[in-house]
Amino acid sequence: MKKFEERLERLEALAERIKDPELPLEEAVAVFEEGVKLATGLERDLDRIQGRVEILLNAPDGEEEKPEFGLFDAADED
Repeated sequence: MKKFEERLERLEALAERIKDPELPLEEAVAVFEEGVKLATGLERDLDRIQGRVEILLNAPDGEEEKPEFGLFDAADED
């Protein structure tokens, strides 16, 4: 499997290639099909990465820290 960045570059190249008005229909369809497959895979990877980032951002820093539920304002703690 290629790296994310390599697949993204390939998708960008395909997007430029499909804009060519001289591209034969059969090739245009093949380029489009490859682009859709790449875009779907990249989107799936981004969803996984986003999930990991959300978990990291929401995880408590230490055992002492209590999770925040957002039920009360900080002003109410006084």
